[in-house]
Amino acid sequence: MPGSELYEHFLALHTRPEGLVMPNAWDGLSALLLADAGFEALGTSSAAFAATLGRFDGSHAVSREEHLAHAKLLKRLTELPVNGDFEDGYGETAEDVAATVEAAVEAGLAGLGVEDTTGTREHPIRPFDESVDRVRHAVSAARQRIVVTARADNFIQGINDLDDTLRRLTAYAEAGADVLFAPLPPDLAAVEKIVLAVAPKPVNVVVSPADKTVPVAELRRVGVKRISLGSALYSHVMSTLDQAAIDLAGGDLAAATSGSRFRFRRLLRQAKG
Repeated sequence: MPGSELYEHFLALHTRPEGLVMPNAWDGLSALLLADAGFEALGTSSAAFAATLGRFDGSHAVSREEHLAHAKLLKRLTELPVNGDFEDGYGETAEDVAATVEAAVEAGLAGLGVEDTTGTREHPIRPFDESVDRVRHAVSAARQRIVVTARADNFIQGINDLDDTLRRLTAYAEAGADVLFAPLPPDLAAVEKIVLAVAPKPVNVVVSPADKTVPVAELRRVGVKRISLGSALYSHVMSTLDQAAIDLAGGDLAAATSGSRFRFRRLLRQAKG
């Protein structure tokens, strides 16, 4: 599917009444299982992918080239639209962000995210004007061939400033971002304010391992159009493995292997390449 058609298809999933749930895969098998469950699009997770390589998620823990190859694998195996969780756009400058967008288009991705984080503890969020300029460069490079998600990272960096977050997201929307995203808002009321501030642009909300109380129907009620999970599914799988390892170390073979399923073998046999 050419870039422009993929863009239209992926964006249409966001704008339909029910929006979409877009789980994040971390390897080929997880992508195949999610596709087999019926999901219509997948996201990568920078944190989960870094963990599979034995790295702690941070500023470019995974290189742009590694992440692009990973996203291409998920796309090739599932033939689903894939959204790249590309941190700050893999670049110190706005021009670097534009180059990442071009590379993502060439790789056949359906979407990518650009964060306003710096990756440093001292000054975790980029200045307002610089952040808007980076989004503007990303949109200019995308040219409606790939969905651009602009992400305001105040909350996830521990900065509980809703006013600044709304100001940033509104500016990113005006700069042409297709989807807006502020990870880990403090409550549902904040989510609703975000949705209203950038309407009619779609809003993404991430469900973290610690936040399981708000059902999909409630997020949809306040107007959320895309629900992603970041590293939550990966954390769930690893927690299960952690408990199985404890059971096995304690000599309980049955508990360590209970619930084992082999459906994935069929998926792997059917996978292309």
